[in-house]
Amino acid sequence: MEQQIDFRSDTVTRPSIAMQEFMFKAKVGDDVFGEDPSVNELENLAANMFGMEAGLFCPSGTMTNQIAIKVHTQPGDEVICDKLSHIYQYEGGGIAFNSLCSSKLIEGDRGRITAKQVESAINPDDIHKPISKLVSLENTINRGGGSYYDYADIQLIKEVCLQNNLILHLDGARLFNALVANKETPKQYGAIFDSISICLSKGLGTPLGSVLIGKKEFIKKARRVRKVFGGGMRQVGFMAAAGIYALQNNIERLTTDHLHARQIAEALKTKDFVGEILPVETNIIICEIKGKYTATEFSQKMKEHGILLFAISPTHIRMVLHLDITKEMVETTIQTINKL
Repeated sequence: MEQQIDFRSDTVTRPSIAMQEFMFKAKVGDDVFGEDPSVNELENLAANMFGMEAGLFCPSGTMTNQIAIKVHTQPGDEVICDKLSHIYQYEGGGIAFNSLCSSKLIEGDRGRITAKQVESAINPDDIHKPISKLVSLENTINRGGGSYYDYADIQLIKEVCLQNNLILHLDGARLFNALVANKETPKQYGAIFDSISICLSKGLGTPLGSVLIGKKEFIKKARRVRKVFGGGMRQVGFMAAAGIYALQNNIERLTTDHLHARQIAEALKTKDFVGEILPVETNIIICEIKGKYTATEFSQKMKEHGILLFAISPTHIRMVLHLDITKEMVETTIQTINKL
């Protein structure tokens, strides 16, 4: 059977040989006891990159986001976020289930909200209303086609948060894609957010894991919540080592994924069955399928040629580029699109 070309997500990556060798050499211990040296190194590495005080390694980005929301809020509070946010759309109702909080949803520009919208969303001091407590941004935005914020816009949102005693959290599931695309630095983000969730298992290519970073006291509380959520891990240094390798080796190469995404998007633009394509700014392509194919039919047609992608609605498909997609695979994909 021919090798499949898998664009379903950047979570499908497999650790490279170099990453595997690095993992095999990891020193491990019991992380719940705080004795896994590789986990401690990863947490310190991530925190130091962003100029923050401490980190906490968790199995998933959903867990790091949900822990952050739990620590930052009290039952009855409200979380302000865009309606496309992962914390609202794809985390199983965790804001309500785990933290007993409600959500104030904003309709932004491909997932990006403005300071003015945040200010308008803040509830008055009224016993009939939940207490506005936390603002959560996502960068890049999955459902926004990999769109990302300009740092100046985040600064304006931070000013609103400071003026209104609001906490600012970042779901940085694909943050490094935004950083390399916008030529920004991790320390800029560490200086402005109260907490950041960094995913290691997408474009950075690790088998699993995310790191939550913030102040020492915040991470101390987060560690307790991780235990309650069942996220305490033992000799997990092998996986932490993958994260260390990824942060040291796999960030700058994300620009290749962005280039490949633009190349495929250009091919799609030439087809009469392709409608609107969201601006391709990083590694995600979301486009409208119309005319002779539905999104599902187009996905099936591509699958017949060994190319996997998602129909995310009856009329839209998503393709995600990642480090397992080679230049040759991109060329094959473009040739296949051209023939349809």
